[in-house]
Amino acid sequence: MIFDPNEISFQETHKLMIGSIVPRPIAFVSTQSKDGKNNVAPFSYFNGVCSKPPTIMFAPARRGWDGQEKDTLINIRNTKEFVVNIVSEPFAEKMVLCSTDFDSDVDEFEMSGLTPIASQKVAPPRVGESKVSFECKLNQIVEIGDGTAGSGFVVIGTIVLFHIDEEVYEDGRINLEKLQALGRIAGNGYARTTDTFDIIRKIKPDK
Repeated sequence: MIFDPNEISFQETHKLMIGSIVPRPIAFVSTQSKDGKNNVAPFSYFNGVCSKPPTIMFAPARRGWDGQEKDTLINIRNTKEFVVNIVSEPFAEKMVLCSTDFDSDVDEFEMSGLTPIASQKVAPPRVGESKVSFECKLNQIVEIGDGTAGSGFVVIGTIVLFHIDEEVYEDGRINLEKLQALGRIAGNGYARTTDTFDIIRKIKPDK
């Protein structure tokens, strides 16, 4: 089957993408408005960019029904700061509670029962339940699309401080079994990162 994105709706395109790009890591992004109101929301178009400087990106789409920008993006544009918190299974349901587009005056920490912990180098709090958090400064925001519903933005941030729980840090590496990180699939689906296997990569091809 062949699908031309110019001939189908963006909702259909979205379903093809989230059903194929799996599993997707979840950026649980905490921000603060210019008035000091806390916000935290999950985004599953998220990944690393490079390690020097340590850089990440995530993509907050415009709201699907009216094309408006999300509070997370507005807060980052105004303050130039945010925290990316890695989602672990024990607080997954509380994370999902934060995925609704609430009014900007709603504090998702209070609504979900998650714990805001003061960051050290940025104003937005990190999620206390998260075993890995990145304090970030904004690098740039890249707008994608024509500004209508279905288009969005790429937010690129520089990590200025890592928070790693001692429980998951062993011999210079993150223990995935103890981290219990989740990946996003389509619909209401999530994936665990504990069913893994190794494929040995050769340094140089055989001659």
